[in-house]
Amino acid sequence: MATYVIGDIQGCYKPLRSLLKSVNFLPGSDALWCVGDLINRGPKSLDTLRYLRDLNDSATIVLGNHDLHFLALYYECTPDFASNRHTLEKLLTAPDCGELADWLRHKPLAHYDCLLADGEIRHYLMIHAGVAPQWTLQKTLNLAAEVELALQGPKFRDYLRAMYGDSPTRWKNSLMGQDRLRIITNYLTRLRFCTENGDINLQIKEAANKAPAGFSPWFKFERITPETNILFGHWAALEGITDKPHVYALDTGCVWGRELTMMRLEDHKLFSV
Repeated sequence: MATYVIGDIQGCYKPLRSLLKSVNFLPGSDALWCVGDLINRGPKSLDTLRYLRDLNDSATIVLGNHDLHFLALYYECTPDFASNRHTLEKLLTAPDCGELADWLRHKPLAHYDCLLADGEIRHYLMIHAGVAPQWTLQKTLNLAAEVELALQGPKFRDYLRAMYGDSPTRWKNSLMGQDRLRIITNYLTRLRFCTENGDINLQIKEAANKAPAGFSPWFKFERITPETNILFGHWAALEGITDKPHVYALDTGCVWGRELTMMRLEDHKLFSV
């Protein structure tokens, strides 16, 4: 049995299947962790979601910003400025779209687990984008759970309508309501650059060396490692490089014509197609 974690698929279904075939992935025995952004921009979002859903317990998924955008589109909760359906038309008009949306809506924003490898226990936190400098491992899981409860609860449409926006720009324990849920969501699914105090800049999407004055990649400030390894995607411009121990970037830009990358957690060997 092996556990693999894969970068942003974004509807690149054929590379996904090719990559899994290259390692002889066996559902029911092996496990596949996905760092989010399963869909959008690539050509086969519908096929991707159907395949991952049918893996059942063999697949562990956290939500990315594109996954949340799909949910907002399906449940008609997008503001006018965010109503672009991009490459999701076939998915949104599929007869089983409602089932897929409900399945996806019940996925978490953070996943924590430990594995036995080479005689030692290794701990892993999987998120889509990043964490605030102030957050511990337990706080990250607790705050992710707050969003998950909102997304899975009876008033989930209120959350989806309010999740768009770049403010607040810094985490405070005193935040409440939709402002609190929005900034948690932005850290976990949209973050690239922040300050040491946790101020976020969501407009800069380039490589790590393009940080605005006073800002750095979020993983320069995180305080969770080495207690646990962090697995994330979202930032294709990093090209899989963080230069920080225990922090692993898995998005290597398949949807932009580069590679889809997967790491085997037992030995950290990389595979790509």
